Amino acid sequence: MKIVILDGYTENPGDLSWEGIAQFGDLTVYDRTSLTDEEEILARIGDAEVVYTNKTPLSGSVIRQCPDLKLISVLATGYNVVDVAAARERSIVVSNVPTYGTDAVGQFAIAMLLEICHHVGHHDRAVHEGRWEHCADWCFWDYPLIELAGKTMGIIGFGRIGQATGRIAKALGMEVIAYDSHATESGRVIADYVELDELLSRSDVIALHCPLFPETRGIINKDTIAKMKDGVILLNNSRGPLVVEQDLADALNSGKVYAAGVDVVAAEPIRGDDPLLTAKNCIITPHISWAPKESRQRLMDIAVENLRSYVAGAPTNVVS
Repeated sequence: MKIVILDGYTENPGDLSWEGIAQFGDLTVYDRTSLTDEEEILARIGDAEVVYTNKTPLSGSVIRQCPDLKLISVLATGYNVVDVAAARERSIVVSNVPTYGTDAVGQFAIAMLLEICHHVGHHDRAVHEGRWEHCADWCFWDYPLIELAGKTMGIIGFGRIGQATGRIAKALGMEVIAYDSHATESGRVIADYVELDELLSRSDVIALHCPLFPETRGIINKDTIAKMKDGVILLNNSRGPLVVEQDLADALNSGKVYAAGVDVVAAEPIRGDDPLLTAKNCIITPHISWAPKESRQRLMDIAVENLRSYVAGAPTNVVS
């Protein structure tokens, strides 16, 4: 069986092993494949039966030109890079990895929040530059320092990751409220479910943990921002297009939104003209919430099991 990994570098830059997948057949690993050159994508897939992709798109056109393809396994939770309908027409199994990064992504959301509240990185640099050594007082700070206990965190999207973030926020003494179309008992243990408008108006901090669907695209925009408290903090390490970036930039620059922490943007890698790059009080990180080695090893293990179950005739984590 021929197996191709189209863009393996971000999952495994060298600190993990592909041996779990290689045991099932003739494996070829590419670090990167063009996101736009369909001919390159087709040439690399060739007559492979199994293809792994992370961000390399597998369009309907590509899928229809790969007669030997039987399994597409996405090295991620989101599978919007695959034309699932075209795969279904060809009876190609599409699998993903749904649960590998729950704790890491929740932890990262809180890390961005704590950086906004304390500016640890900035003050560390200030000390190393000699500012404390030459300070007239025994301490100093350049930004308002924010205590989170007693404040309200509103989480939009309260599945596994939203609940992970909520548990940490609750441990910090925050009140947690959530908006989700499907309330769960595990969610009720952590948060009170409310309607979106109530969440927007009550929250001191808003965290986005919802999937990108047509109904959630642009859910943060000038109209929803207008319903928020003055000085709200916004966190997004879910999907960039959940936010209308110009509207958020305008709100940051006006002070309506006090600060934002984003690990995702509308176009990735970020473009030089992204309005968030020049917005006030905006922390931007390069889509790394998912990337601790522990999370990537879990992703690898699940990707191997997806292939094992396919070979056994009982595919798991199937999205098509």
